[in-house]
Amino acid sequence: MATKEPKKKNSGRKIPGPTNPMVTPLLTDQYQFTMAYAYWKAGKHQERAVFDLYFRKNPFGGEYTVFAGLEECVRFIANFKLTEDQIDYIKDNLSVSCEEGFLDYLRGIDCSDVEVYALPEGSVVFAKVPLLRVEGPLAIVQLLETPFINLVNYASLVSTNAARHRFVAGKSKTLLEFGLRRAQGPDGGIGASKYSYIGGFDATSNVAAGMLFGIPLRGTHSHAFVSSYMSLDEIKDKALRKKDGSSTCQDFVSLVGDWLRKIEGSDSLRGNSADTNKSELAALTSYALAFPDNFLALVDTYDVMRSGVPNFCAVALALSDLGRYKAIGIRLDSGDLAYLSCEIRKLFCSIEKEFGLPGFGKMSITASNDLNEETIDALNKQGHQIDAYGIGTYLVTCYAQAALGVVFKLVEINNKPRIKLSEAVSKVTIPCKKRIYRLYGKEGYALVDIMTGEDEPPPKVGERILCRHPFRESKRAYVVPQKIEELLRCYCAGNSDKNEEILPPLKDIRERCIQQLEQVRPDHMRRLNPTPYKVSVSAKLYDFIHFLWVNEAPVGELR
Repeated sequence: MATKEPKKKNSGRKIPGPTNPMVTPLLTDQYQFTMAYAYWKAGKHQERAVFDLYFRKNPFGGEYTVFAGLEECVRFIANFKLTEDQIDYIKDNLSVSCEEGFLDYLRGIDCSDVEVYALPEGSVVFAKVPLLRVEGPLAIVQLLETPFINLVNYASLVSTNAARHRFVAGKSKTLLEFGLRRAQGPDGGIGASKYSYIGGFDATSNVAAGMLFGIPLRGTHSHAFVSSYMSLDEIKDKALRKKDGSSTCQDFVSLVGDWLRKIEGSDSLRGNSADTNKSELAALTSYALAFPDNFLALVDTYDVMRSGVPNFCAVALALSDLGRYKAIGIRLDSGDLAYLSCEIRKLFCSIEKEFGLPGFGKMSITASNDLNEETIDALNKQGHQIDAYGIGTYLVTCYAQAALGVVFKLVEINNKPRIKLSEAVSKVTIPCKKRIYRLYGKEGYALVDIMTGEDEPPPKVGERILCRHPFRESKRAYVVPQKIEELLRCYCAGNSDKNEEILPPLKDIRERCIQQLEQVRPDHMRRLNPTPYKVSVSAKLYDFIHFLWVNEAPVGELR
């Protein structure tokens, strides 16, 4: 993937609004506006604040996450503006003592003074590492908390779920997202298609998502199409022109019937010959007449091996007689997928050999039927001949985990670091504005992420670096990196003189995700008992965290 130069700020770029028009400044929690009013009332609303957005634990029992949703965050703040109707609604739902001056303040705010630093979308990320650092006037940045969490949480969860399915399926398999009908509403369906594509899926059945984002579309027909036919007599237009256009077969239906009789009398069925369902044959023939270049058939409406597959083969062989038409393959939506796929592959290969049709044995076998990570892993262990998976419910609903648990925490105010303490150490925040680096070993894999204070000198390749666990004193290690990557980049420069990154197209985000996953050690990615990935802080930042902790924690007194 080609590296793009950062875009200069104030270059006049116009960033479109969020994909979902419901993403407005009111897509937030009421307490964000109550806090904004209290900040304004106290004269704190313009204080310079820094917030980190991160999550505390990787999802699905894994050790990595795919970061997604950044583009929608940037679109949101680039178009952040409250309308008069929205301000009137806020007034009606705040305290009766709300002053008119605060409403005037709301009329004038935008995000022109907000800076956003983030990892590129599609990056592999880990718990505790800030995905975004947001800097700006306290009240305004506070209003960004809920929408930012909302835009990143589901996007990253689905992208990670997709990446996990890709990992268990393997690089060679085609993954198709079929989840629109099972998704949580229209927005869930659109988002799932987009973020499944980022996570490594190849195509979607969702036409709206295909149009919005340029995701390849896939789809054939349902059982209803097959069962809607009663007989071959329903096919009125039986003609099909040869692929090269040289002539026309006037009765494609009869050609299909000839091939079916040949198959039924052939050695390929190995004694499994049966009278196939002719209404199914009519449906498949009709579908092939409509899509002779893209014939992929659902074969389990009645009986896979006794009807669906022989009927499909008859139609596919008839298509091959008419020049260069070549059937794509079949889809299984029920039954013993491992066993059936192996039997179908044997039949395809036998027909190829018996009738001298090169490539027939390699036709695609697609499986669907409530697939998930676990079932694909089980299929791999059983042995199968499946080329593609259509995955819906378990993918788009993130059935195995409902939410990622993203948080948005204040880490600095007016250049003064702040810390949140908790009896649960996992909820203690890492204070101050930070820089984040990924250190790579000699084999090219990521070894550790390290956070440093913003003013610390950056780590250097070949130099020994002490990496410390943020909270556990005994957990530490020296690392000698062979490559170092600074992770945070500027996506919104505010009033600073920083250069802004250009938002890449979706296919580049997907490619980045694929490349990033290849840089993660396989033991960090395995389904069961993955090796924890190390997230650390520098020695200086470690000392500062614990100095601040001691100073902020109240001291008890025993009597």
